[in-house]
Amino acid sequence: MKRLSLIGIALMAGASLWGARKAPMITKVEPPCWWVGMANDTLQIMVTGDGIGNADASIDYPGIKLLEQLKLDSPNYKFLYLTIADDTRPGKMPIRFSLNGRKATYDYDLKARDRKPEDYIGFSASDVLYLLMPDRFARGDAKAADEFKGLDYPVGYDRTQPSTRHGGNIAGIRERLGYLDSLGVTALWATPVLENDMPGGSYHGYATTDYYRIDPRFGTNEEWNLLVTDAQARGMKVVMDMIFNHSGSAHPWMKDMPSSDWYNHPDGKELTNFRLSTVHDPYVSDYDLDHTVNGWFVPDMPDLNQRNPHLMKYLTQNSIWWIETSKINGIRMDTYPYADMKAMAGWARDVMREYPNFNIVGECWYGNEAGSAFWQAGNKMNPVPTHLPTVMDFKLSIDGHKFFDEETDPWNGLNHLYDHLALDYLYADPQKVLTFLDNHDTDRYLLQMPDNLGSWKQAIAFLLTSRGIPQLYYGTELLMNGTKKITDGHIRLDMPGGFDGDSHSEFTREGRTDIQNEAWDFMQQLLQWRRSSAVNEVIARGSLKHFMPQNGIYAYERRLGDKSVVVLLNGKDEPNTVTMERTLEILPYGISRRNMMTGENVTITEKMTFAPREIMILQNF
Repeated sequence: MKRLSLIGIALMAGASLWGARKAPMITKVEPPCWWVGMANDTLQIMVTGDGIGNADASIDYPGIKLLEQLKLDSPNYKFLYLTIADDTRPGKMPIRFSLNGRKATYDYDLKARDRKPEDYIGFSASDVLYLLMPDRFARGDAKAADEFKGLDYPVGYDRTQPSTRHGGNIAGIRERLGYLDSLGVTALWATPVLENDMPGGSYHGYATTDYYRIDPRFGTNEEWNLLVTDAQARGMKVVMDMIFNHSGSAHPWMKDMPSSDWYNHPDGKELTNFRLSTVHDPYVSDYDLDHTVNGWFVPDMPDLNQRNPHLMKYLTQNSIWWIETSKINGIRMDTYPYADMKAMAGWARDVMREYPNFNIVGECWYGNEAGSAFWQAGNKMNPVPTHLPTVMDFKLSIDGHKFFDEETDPWNGLNHLYDHLALDYLYADPQKVLTFLDNHDTDRYLLQMPDNLGSWKQAIAFLLTSRGIPQLYYGTELLMNGTKKITDGHIRLDMPGGFDGDSHSEFTREGRTDIQNEAWDFMQQLLQWRRSSAVNEVIARGSLKHFMPQNGIYAYERRLGDKSVVVLLNGKDEPNTVTMERTLEILPYGISRRNMMTGENVTITEKMTFAPREIMILQNF
């Protein structure tokens, strides 16, 4: 029998049982608590226990109406649906169960909300997200006795192997918030931290086995909440990674499904074809579409059936529970197009209805602009209103080397970047596009340590000054490099200095090489400049105008009112002398602008010479 989770043990301790030997056993109640005064007044409570589905439930609490109680296919789950009136008061709500003369009572906790829904402020183009993998970032103080508590598969740590757990945890992230703050990032995105009680350890976190419990190897629910609190105290937002397309194969549901249609292809014989074009293909066959959205992602990640309304209600409430409990600022939803489109649209609608200033980004991995744009809320080509505010610019990541490393001539190099942005008309809101050069699933932008930083700096400068919400992958500031051709673990290396026994610490200036400090200083300069209030408004809210780089110079302006930031990138590896008539509408001859890269004033003349791969960032305020 599946071990009781810590939450389950606590729930049993809170239940009053008569005739304990004969009473229905309540091993888990989900969600563990709820709140009065929510926008959606209907609550689903999923009760798990031996034979609990056959019990009769009743609730007698002012303002609460039990609408329905259901047993699906398994006798070990009971679904209660109830409404919560606007004037319902917080307190302990007794839920009474009876079965063949046996009785049990569970006191369910209804809480008061501690902030207004509109006060949950999501991440936006004013932010720079820093993506890290908790297992690989840093290990902080932890109680070793608690790290494997309640796990069926207490997989330990082995840092010599790239695809096993290395021991990083939430405490390690908390201890290094000062490092991230000094760098200048304003939002933290951690890959999944929920329990992954899997035979192989699942260090990456994408095989959930308990949706309401932080994996004890990372820490506790309370430690996660403290991380969010500590980060927000420094002005940094926190984005939580969630996965509703699939669970881990060791989830208790796989051993005892609440209903026979809880999973798609429960025999596990059908894997996804990874062809997301089927989702919007007007000529798609049922067979191909089924193998995209209903096939398992990998053999140890069974595909959840979001068309099951009870499952989808469970998942929606899970998101709301984590927002309300830990005060996160956003959700990154994994493998978004692989789940059922209409069901996920309902999920996004319900979350955004509850928290109107929140933000959600969906991982829509397409090699073209149209595929990503199709999923963004407001896209007129999609017949389904997705309610998904933010999508991801995978095209920038996939073609980044073509954009920034190639020599720029009238057709190549930065001209590819120009053409990429020229397709922004496909997006309902280009400012709500997450832009990135690499992440935990792609090759590192740097495949190896560079000899010089010219094109790397231009890529970073563009990322932090163009449209959208920029995301950096941990270690980019330290020139971490690697390719998936070796193994996924090679692009998910440990941060040197984050673990006991490391020979040096790259969290410190002394532990970095000269070229690493050059990269770190460059990124810090841009990030700290970007988050200053006046600049931040222009970059986050300003219009964008760009100029075709036919002379090797890519120029673009961000403007808000009378404030302007102009970026000039020389896409050539040698000095480039050009006439400046192309940009007269934003840089008239004779005007002088401060170059934030050097602190010096630059006067625009009819002819100017740019150093190899030079970056100028000119502002008029």
